Amino acid sequence: MKEPTLYKIVRPPLAFLFKLIYRPETEGTENIPAEGKIILAGNHTHLLNCFSVALATKRCVHFVAKAELMKGIGKYIFPGLGIIPIDRSTNGKEAIMETERYLEDGKLIAIFPEGTVNRTDDPMMPFKGGAVKIALDTGSDIVPFAITGKYKPFKKGLKIKFMPAIKVEKGSLKATNKLLEQTVLNEVIKEGK
Repeated sequence: MKEPTLYKIVRPPLAFLFKLIYRPETEGTENIPAEGKIILAGNHTHLLNCFSVALATKRCVHFVAKAELMKGIGKYIFPGLGIIPIDRSTNGKEAIMETERYLEDGKLIAIFPEGTVNRTDDPMMPFKGGAVKIALDTGSDIVPFAITGKYKPFKKGLKIKFMPAIKVEKGSLKATNKLLEQTVLNEVIKEGK
């Protein structure tokens, strides 16, 4: 399975602009393997989080995202960026199967287990179990990440930290999901929402 061409074309200029404008501080990128199947999973604070995650690695990051993005002009753009659409009105079975297919092909997947941007006053919303279930089904490890700070143009403070990978063992879905959630939450609290 080839990486999307549009992703390769737009990544360099977008990376330059994003880093110039938002000046993100990135930590722990050594925890993202240079190749092989892996899931990145973390908190969702802003629509621009996708850029923060994607630009932290030279690998193509395939995001699991809401199917609504594929409407209108989005249906021409997002497939070329490697987006895997998930219909949130169903159980997302097709998206899960597609995500697992990408992983079995050695791709890098990113999931925001909160399910949507956190617009609450809480530091983070509870994690849904999809990322952990997909990791177990495919034998993939999960690299947790925490995004903190605000997206303020030309101001410092935006940070993304990748933590050491978590392995998912059979029979430990709930416990591993809680571990993933707590790992990210601890970092979010430490750094401040």
